[in-house]
Amino acid sequence: MTPHLRIARPVTDLARSVEMYCRGLGLTILGSFKDHAGFDGAMLGSRGSGYHLEFTRCHAHRVTPTPTAEDLLVLYIPDENEWQATCSSMLAARFKQVASFNPYWEVRGRTFEDPDGYRTVLQRVSGS
Repeated sequence: MTPHLRIARPVTDLARSVEMYCRGLGLTILGSFKDHAGFDGAMLGSRGSGYHLEFTRCHAHRVTPTPTAEDLLVLYIPDENEWQATCSSMLAARFKQVASFNPYWEVRGRTFEDPDGYRTVLQRVSGS
């Protein structure tokens, strides 16, 4: 059995997060839910991939996102043109490019931060 990875994050603005990650990383909405036990959410990814991102908002109890500078989503994009295009898409989607806390990620990558403080690193190397 090959497991499927879901990365779930509470966000302050569900629509904004969905729009930014779809636009910045080229993801699509794989599913969504409204008022499921007091939560709204959306799952983003690429069909057939082994992972997806889930963003949620709770109506009754606001959960403030509290990522640290080392809570990273790292995507490895070895092709130079694809990496450059994805970096440009992240900026166009209103992610802020920031210096990485760990200098390792600066050597062959760029780090982007969303309004909730979640960081995504785009590495220009193979992940293996």
